[in-house]
Amino acid sequence: MHHDAIIVGGSYAGLSAAIHLGRAGRKVCIVDTGLPRNRFASASHGFFGHDGQTPAEMLGRARAQVLAYPTVSFVEDEVVAAEGEDGHFTLRLASGTQRTASKLLLAFGVSDELPPITGMAERWGQSVLHCPYCHGYEYGGNALGVIGRSVHAAQHAVLIAEWGPTTLFLDGHDALDADGRALLATRGVTVEPAPIRALQGDVPALSGVLLADGRTVAIEALYLAPVTRLNSPIAAQLGCELEDSMFGPMITTDAMKMTTVPGVFAAGDAARAPHNATWASADGVTAGTALHRALVFGTA
Repeated sequence: MHHDAIIVGGSYAGLSAAIHLGRAGRKVCIVDTGLPRNRFASASHGFFGHDGQTPAEMLGRARAQVLAYPTVSFVEDEVVAAEGEDGHFTLRLASGTQRTASKLLLAFGVSDELPPITGMAERWGQSVLHCPYCHGYEYGGNALGVIGRSVHAAQHAVLIAEWGPTTLFLDGHDALDADGRALLATRGVTVEPAPIRALQGDVPALSGVLLADGRTVAIEALYLAPVTRLNSPIAAQLGCELEDSMFGPMITTDAMKMTTVPGVFAAGDAARAPHNATWASADGVTAGTALHRALVFGTA
């Protein structure tokens, strides 16, 4: 079947786009791997009307609502190759099948690449975190840590200090300048320059950071801004322009979330910075409605 649109990625951005296209009666196929970025978190916070729900619960309910529209279908698979032009794109899936569509929406998201520190990966999304607005309240008033290796480390640590007493771990990479050190001093942020050996505590809880010199700094949550990578190579295959964000590469889009390739839209974490579920969902609404207008009028 030829679709009006194929949405690559069925998380917050993809589902938000799909429901608007479904309500317009358009034939839409969502292709999703079933691996949302926030699957490591036990609860999602800050999403209007859904604060504290598990990511699986939120996405499951949203998917059911989207699939209630008869022109929307869902395939759990991975898109491994894409080609074509506006009006006729062909996607090849890992299962070996092919799908075609007039328009594409890339909402496949990003993955976080964590520093190779012992004990970090198994705590990711629980006591090792990236967003204080999403998870800071639960650790408010406790001893907090920030790993900072860039020139933005001071600003990051000062922000986290809004939630509790904070230690900035430079992990052997001192990128602080005089202004940064002065800013940290005004907010009472402790600076720890030693390299980190491991994280300690009963997983997924965190009790401290073990340093290379044998000392342990007691903290209960650790924040970092991980480098991200795009979850799929198909944006580049299609010829979409990419750009560097503060976190990693992202797909370049205009205000209506159209990429530099006609007929290809992009939304969510793969096409914006900074990231959270609400922004991803809003991007999906913008992209979905713009894609529909492009189907109707030929342009976004």
